[in-house]
Amino acid sequence: MRRATRRPVTPGSTDPSFRIRERRTGSLATPATGLTTRLDLTGLPAGREVFYRVAFADLDDPRRVSDWTRGRLRMPGQSTRAVRFTFAGDEAGQGFGINPDLGGYRLYEAMRQKRPDFFIHQGDQIYADGPLKAEVALAGGGVWRNLVTPAKDHVAETLDDFRGAYAYNLQDAHKRRFLAGVPMLVQWDDHEVRNNWWPGKSLTGAIPMATLAANARQALGEYNPLRSMPGAAGIYRSFSQGPSIEVFLLDARSRRGANLLAGGPLRRDGDMFGREQMAWLERALMRSTATWKVIASDIPLSLTVPDLNRDVAKGGIEGLADGVAGSPGGREPELARLLSFIRRHRIRNTVWLSADVHYAAAIRYEPGRAAFTDFDPFWEFVAGPINAGTGTSAGNPFDPTFGPALVYDSMPAAPADPSPRGGNQFFGMGDVDPATGVLTMSIHDLNGRERFRIPLEPQH
Repeated sequence: MRRATRRPVTPGSTDPSFRIRERRTGSLATPATGLTTRLDLTGLPAGREVFYRVAFADLDDPRRVSDWTRGRLRMPGQSTRAVRFTFAGDEAGQGFGINPDLGGYRLYEAMRQKRPDFFIHQGDQIYADGPLKAEVALAGGGVWRNLVTPAKDHVAETLDDFRGAYAYNLQDAHKRRFLAGVPMLVQWDDHEVRNNWWPGKSLTGAIPMATLAANARQALGEYNPLRSMPGAAGIYRSFSQGPSIEVFLLDARSRRGANLLAGGPLRRDGDMFGREQMAWLERALMRSTATWKVIASDIPLSLTVPDLNRDVAKGGIEGLADGVAGSPGGREPELARLLSFIRRHRIRNTVWLSADVHYAAAIRYEPGRAAFTDFDPFWEFVAGPINAGTGTSAGNPFDPTFGPALVYDSMPAAPADPSPRGGNQFFGMGDVDPATGVLTMSIHDLNGRERFRIPLEPQH
């Protein structure tokens, strides 16, 4: 086949034998799109399980067709039914890529075994700034072996470099099998571009941050199921899974300001999410009729995340929390205004999800122990990493502004082996009971074993 003339062909059916099927054709896969293509599937039957096959055909000779890939999807419906989702972030970080000795990205297989209706990838899907070596000596002894491709032996700069980082992760058989049967809702964090980046950040290299971010944004859109990318609004969006649950995916990168010292001044339009995104979120939450409103932020709300890059002043803050007790400071007023809005408009049953810190946690927020009190109690659940170095809660002290309490902590101390070989990789899961409306949140490890569980009763 000529590389520039391939088009996907997708027969779909509600019958796994494909006796009755519908055939659809997608856009061309060309070098201009990094040999990726997309097919916007509309009009699928609500609430049904859809089976599909995908192959690429040569435009010059349609009889020349690639091998078929098969998959299945469960479509959202209008009736109340059981819903299950998983969430996590942080993939191929700290020098740990696809290790064939250990079976690759095993967390994807652990999640697939749970048969979720959808998965929320909360960012750091690639480490554009993290090249891989064939072998990495481990602190606890032994060697980690990586599969390495030309795109992953250096820091990503060009558009093809960023594309290659996404293509690298798709070489993992577990991830491909998972994505064939589970819809993925995608956010981005910092490592899709550069560690702790923000728009306008100055770099010592020859390539401006704006160029790197544009290349990263394009590759993100090409390699992920994003319907459109008209700026930041292409990343922050909502997704309804029937009457039980609606997911609100935030973008904490496109509009953020510089990582200033703790308590530094805010820009007028906000310093993490921006005024436009917060106005959208308020409107979307007001309109939502779902029992549960799940707000997915790639950045944790109260875990202090410092910026340790050498080009940032000591004490610079990367995260939302500024690490200072007392009234909201730094970026925290954005969250304070949103929480007040939720309380004032009696928006019930909000749950927050986050990643980034490379361990799992369950956090309860209560105004009774907070410096800022104009909000209703809520939960935040943190999960990850998918395949990266393990973190520890000791590195992210709590900011007490919003009254957090750590109910579950997967990593209170540093592990002897922080590599994925040590087994400390985690994903979160949510289950909605259609009879009671109860949302049960749980944390699971690399083998799928449940580490924590809590049922949340809906408030009316």
